[in-house]
Order: sequence, then C-alpha cells, then structure tokens
Amino acid sequence: MEKIGRMNSDSNPEWQQTASSHAPDSGASQRHPLPQCCTRGPTGPADEPAVVFFDGVCGLCNWSVDFVLARDKSGIFRFAPLQGQTAAERLGTEAVQSLESVVMIDQSGVHCRSTAMVRMLWGLGRFWKCVGLLLWLVPRPLRDFCYWLVVRNRYYLFGRREMCRIPSVDERSRFLP
Repeated sequence: MEKIGRMNSDSNPEWQQTASSHAPDSGASQRHPLPQCCTRGPTGPADEPAVVFFDGVCGLCNWSVDFVLARDKSGIFRFAPLQGQTAAERLGTEAVQSLESVVMIDQSGVHCRSTAMVRMLWGLGRFWKCVGLLLWLVPRPLRDFCYWLVVRNRYYLFGRREMCRIPSVDERSRFLP
C-alpha cells in the first residue's frame, strides 16, 4: 500500500491507506484516510458523482463552490463542508481536523490542494478544461506552494463566516450533509 505523507510538521501523525478503504463491495460509505496530497487509485464506480469537500466557513471556498455550481451544467460534482457529517464519515474526523485544503474524491482517487482545483476545472467545460490543462503543466510543488500562500491568508483576504453555507432550494440536491 502507498504511504501517505504528513501535512506539516505539527499535524497529526502519518496516515496509511488500507486495502479496506477501497473495497468495492462494502455497502457503507468508504473512508479515505488522508492528509498530505492524498491517496491515489480508484475509489468507486465511474458513474458516481465526484464529491468536493470544502471549508464551509471560508469566504473564498464558498465563492469557489458558487463558481463551480454556476459552470457545472452536467451536475458531476457534489459538495460537502469539511465541518459536516459526510466529511467525517468519508475522510475521518482526525483527517478533517488537520486539513487546510479542498479535497475532491472521484472515480480516479482522492485529490487535495491544487490538484483538486485543477481536476475540478477539467469537469467544467472546454474553456475551463484548457485552463486546467495549462495549470497542470506547472510543476505540482510550485502549484501547491501558490495554493498554500492563498490558504494561509484566506480568512484575512476573503473573510470567515460564522456558519457553513446554506444551499438554496435548487442547490440542495448537490450538497451532502
């Protein structure tokens, strides 16, 4: 099994992916232990929508969700706040508490930081797929460093909300608890 690295020097100890987290016949929600830049490998059926976990109290993260919702005409993304029940079940409580990243789980694996953002762009139509491909050409350490700079200052630059985003009636089917 592939070992998952640490998020930072003061975060929780390293996590290790287990074979049971990818068991195709398990009826329960799959749990994906994470930090660092997440796991790789199939996580479920190809027809299952991608799930994007975001910081529900971050102004930038909520703007990003609105951006994706407005452009995701095919409805391929579902959203769940990192503070919610779905994140705790699928990612694990300890992993969620140590995360400072958007996380996307799709049929190809679990993706964090800039990789999750690029993969979201790939699902938003031709123009945004091209933008995502251009960003993909930037070496991941550089992409993740730029992502880290924004993440470290997101509350200062974009504000912090007192509670998680409440979806509109039209959006409710796209959000998980």
